[in-house]
Amino acid sequence: MTKPAPGPDQPPIPVRLVTFNIRHGVGDDEKHDLARLAKVLQAAEADVVCLQEVDRHYGSRSEGVDQPLLLSRALDMQLAWGPAIEEPRGADRPGKQYGNALLSRLPILVSDVHPLPGGGEPRSALRTLVELDGGTLWVTTTHLSRSSGEDRRAQLAAVAGLHTDAMESGVVVGDFNTAPDAPELEALRPLFTDAWTIARDREDRAGWKVWQHDAGFTHPAGSPARRIDQAWVTSDVAVASARVLDGRGASDHLPLVVDLEIPSGV
Repeated sequence: MTKPAPGPDQPPIPVRLVTFNIRHGVGDDEKHDLARLAKVLQAAEADVVCLQEVDRHYGSRSEGVDQPLLLSRALDMQLAWGPAIEEPRGADRPGKQYGNALLSRLPILVSDVHPLPGGGEPRSALRTLVELDGGTLWVTTTHLSRSSGEDRRAQLAAVAGLHTDAMESGVVVGDFNTAPDAPELEALRPLFTDAWTIARDREDRAGWKVWQHDAGFTHPAGSPARRIDQAWVTSDVAVASARVLDGRGASDHLPLVVDLEIPSGV
């Protein structure tokens, strides 16, 4: 039987995406445990995993390992890497790197890194294009400044500028270090919508607290009170569900998973 050609009459393409600030693999017990983290990610059964605060040969806090490479191998996923900090070492030693990573079960067609404006700790955005069965999806993952709303405003304007009209379906995810209704997110709103607010189904770990039910809080992991880990989607992307997962103590954040529906043929 011939498979239907992609197009507007075909059903949307499901994509499960996770965004997770992993705190370089150090959990709330202050132990670096990449195997624990890999188990959390494996259990999510995601197509695309976006990670922030990832170390690559950074130092003793993460045992000097290449975290994105080891995680990609453990999960059998493709890797795109987006450093925000790079510090070269001697010729016989790999340089220290820290930043964002994207792991994907789907083919990665494009991957580029964009430094973001602002003072203090350097920030960057990792932009990728992944191939779907009958379409494509642009995914941008980032980690915004913690202390300055003005820096976050400039960074989000730069991130929004990475997505042009010709790029069609897309999602921006990461640790925004601010609430989704903060004024500095204004640059995103003409192009993107907060996935949590439009999800047909929502679930979070704070549900046992009546006053926090469906709040989507992700930080701090032990007693979540802030929704700073977010996913924003273009208008043609539907959101079937959004859930905050149990991070099993793998980080000081909790992972957010969104089940997206991408138009066929895009």
